[in-house]
Amino acid sequence: MKANGFLSVKLTVTDILLWCSSVLLIFLSSIIFDSSGYLTLAASLIGVTSLILNAKGNPAGQLLMIIFSLLYGVISYSFAYYGEMITYLGMTAPMALFALIAWLKNPYKGNRAEVEVSRLSRGEPIFMLLLCGAVTAVFYFILDFFGTANLIPSTVSVTTSFLAV
Repeated sequence: MKANGFLSVKLTVTDILLWCSSVLLIFLSSIIFDSSGYLTLAASLIGVTSLILNAKGNPAGQLLMIIFSLLYGVISYSFAYYGEMITYLGMTAPMALFALIAWLKNPYKGNRAEVEVSRLSRGEPIFMLLLCGAVTAVFYFILDFFGTANLIPSTVSVTTSFLAV
């Protein structure tokens, strides 16, 4: 049977073991450290599932990343982590939305459950690094404006999140 639906995904045994062990660790951490944080638990489970699906090139992963970003934005707001909230709602969610649209427009050999992979041109990594520097500088001042306690680590977090997407 050929998988070509949006939600179809081919996972290897290693993929399944990695996902199951991640889910188990998330549940254990939730039980040990914060048994009442159901929204945090749900966001974590959605996030780890998103990562596995994104790694497999499945567009459903980007959809889950949008949902994760919305949940994490709510969680961040409730703890007054405004920098994190701005990062996920203002950067990660929109980038996941653009990625979802691009992935749906570029299925691999007609299989909507996988995205066609392309190569970066010579100038794209340079543009990416310049854009990353600009995003880092802008978010440094945004995070500083909101009085982020750990300004440098939070700024580095924004940079690494931007590079990852």
